[in-house]
Amino acid sequence: MPETQPTPTTASGPANGSQVMPPNAPPGVTQATAVKMAAPKTDYKPSDVSPQRRVQRSFAVRLWSVRHSRLLEWFYAKFADAFLTLHPLWKSIGYGRVEAPVKFIEKRVKGFMFDCRMCGQCVLSSTGMSCPMNCPKQLRNGPCGGVRANGHCEVEPDMPCVWVKAWEGSRQMVHGDKILDVQKPVDQSLRETSAWLRVTAQAAAAREAAKAANTGASA
Repeated sequence: MPETQPTPTTASGPANGSQVMPPNAPPGVTQATAVKMAAPKTDYKPSDVSPQRRVQRSFAVRLWSVRHSRLLEWFYAKFADAFLTLHPLWKSIGYGRVEAPVKFIEKRVKGFMFDCRMCGQCVLSSTGMSCPMNCPKQLRNGPCGGVRANGHCEVEPDMPCVWVKAWEGSRQMVHGDKILDVQKPVDQSLRETSAWLRVTAQAAAAREAAKAANTGASA
């Protein structure tokens, strides 16, 4: 009988690209958890890399935002109206000039509240105040087929599925059925731009177009 040749390995694992469980891994744990447990323990904690960053951080604020989605929906509507009222100011200064300071504030507020990724195409009001960009697969129209039985992500077992929370948040909102709207793919050219200003400019243009149409109809 021919002798079985061992699978060649590299420093990162088997040469064929498949992953193996770390030695002495406890039975019944996922591979991601086992790798995390086997990782060397040091004082250094990566602050802005994935998946370690999201595993290490607390989801308390993000989950609070989902639980209070109706309050945040009401607040955002008022905030959007106020921002639209300031459209003449933004226009006179120049949207390009005002974007840097507005983006600075937007990134920190939304980053704290929703773990915002500044995609520039915010759909929080349509996704139960749960940002779909937090999904490791960045799915914009619902969960994948690998949601765990406890409602957590298949890629990051310690993280609640973004879309499970989106559905929970949407059920509390007045316009919660907007979660059924089909979202467009992410336009990467809009990354690191202000969604607040973009939505405001679009709303102002729509308002002016409607006003012009009404004026023309009455003439």
